[in-house]
Amino acid sequence: MNIAIVKYNAGNIYSVVHALRRLGVEPVVTDDPAVLSSADKVIFPGVGEASTTMAYLQASGLDRLITSLKQPVLGICLGMQLMCRHSEEGDVGCLGIFPIDVKRFEPQPGLKIPHMGWNQIHALKSPLFAATAENEFVYFVHSYYVPLCDNTAAVSDYPGPFSAALHKDNFYATQFHPEKSGGIGEAILRQFIAL
Repeated sequence: MNIAIVKYNAGNIYSVVHALRRLGVEPVVTDDPAVLSSADKVIFPGVGEASTTMAYLQASGLDRLITSLKQPVLGICLGMQLMCRHSEEGDVGCLGIFPIDVKRFEPQPGLKIPHMGWNQIHALKSPLFAATAENEFVYFVHSYYVPLCDNTAAVSDYPGPFSAALHKDNFYATQFHPEKSGGIGEAILRQFIAL
């Protein structure tokens, strides 16, 4: 199994590397278009800021490459948000794989931003969750969110419902961090590897 992780100016890549190693997979971290295009699976992780990251992806041509991939692709956290059409974070156009815009959590009394910590997911609708039960807890860290849409593959609530995961064709994405979500996250990564 040849799994490539997109190398770009975002943090948290090595948490994903270690999670895959725990599953017996040795991924390659690369920004080489040929390596990414020929991989069996591609993971597009991310912790960072949307507009500066999109500028980097556009300057390196990775924006065009990611949208052209035909194998299963998994976006994580910022990776998921960048796969959407537009983000309020930096008011930036994104990759447009999912035709939905990323919104900022609106401050309100008693609501901590970022949404950080363990929260439940439900309304699971993707092969990614074939081994995941409803209402399992996974780990989130984000100040921006994707509203519910036709591509929503899992839902979480903070305080209202938002897309905890998306799925369209060969593109899968999670707002939460499977690599930091214990056994549930490992099961989700295992399902991605098995797709």
